Amino acid sequence: MTPKAKSKNSKRIKWISRAFLIIIGGFITAYGLEAVLIPNSVSDGGITGLSITISQLTKLPLGILIALLNIPFIFLGYKQIGKSFAIYSIIGIVSLAIGTKLMHHIPAIVEGDTMLITVVGGIIIGFGMGLALRNGGALDGIDMLAVLLSRRLPFGTSDLILFLNVFVFIVVSAAFGLQGAILSGIAYFIASKVIHIVETGFSGSKTYNIITSEPEDMVETIRDRLGRSATYKIVRGGYSQEKFKEISCVINRLEETKMKEIIYEIDRNAFVIVYDVAEVKGGNFKKHNIH
Repeated sequence: MTPKAKSKNSKRIKWISRAFLIIIGGFITAYGLEAVLIPNSVSDGGITGLSITISQLTKLPLGILIALLNIPFIFLGYKQIGKSFAIYSIIGIVSLAIGTKLMHHIPAIVEGDTMLITVVGGIIIGFGMGLALRNGGALDGIDMLAVLLSRRLPFGTSDLILFLNVFVFIVVSAAFGLQGAILSGIAYFIASKVIHIVETGFSGSKTYNIITSEPEDMVETIRDRLGRSATYKIVRGGYSQEKFKEISCVINRLEETKMKEIIYEIDRNAFVIVYDVAEVKGGNFKKHNIH
């Protein structure tokens, strides 16, 4: 087999595997809706939430509504993000729509306990949606609308997503009442957190910026105990005008506890800033062997 043929075959396998995982994500989300949330008068956010509300009020099939209401957003995704994203999203939305049809009459796995319903439902649909997003597709179009509006309005994407979903849950209250809308909001919040975890993984990265009186000792200990390298940056105190070496080090979440122990041990008065990292590329982020 020629290198070109191998590359083409590899791309085909990657495409099929991604499509398969998106389909699984759509069916998992459908299960969370039909086996947990909808039987207990709890909805989801976004276009799916609107579809559930319209279905409850009109008795139209949920799957058909999900497919139809997402059509404009698939076009939006195609224009704003690209062809492959639109194709993967079609696969995901169709699998979600078919899944709700196939699972419409399955018995509820949780009943009665409202908090348990929101937690279990949020985790299941969050996992399904996160699986789709991790593999390049989407099961709901409201996030794409928020991205487009953020380019035209003086608001951030997250603010617009929150605003749009407030509107959704107001509409949801028409079908499920105020309590149902509140529970739907809680389930959506839990789902959003699970989506983030599935997208980034439990080992998502964090950056530590450390100003300490013992920079050399701190860097050496981080390297010896964590196997991580670090960089220096010269900074100056605004009041004292004293120069310091600021340490910058990127670690994964599983190493965070150990990093805090090292900082406290070397210099408990160190000034530390910690923030999440969306993505790490290039350089030498690999761990050094510490054994």
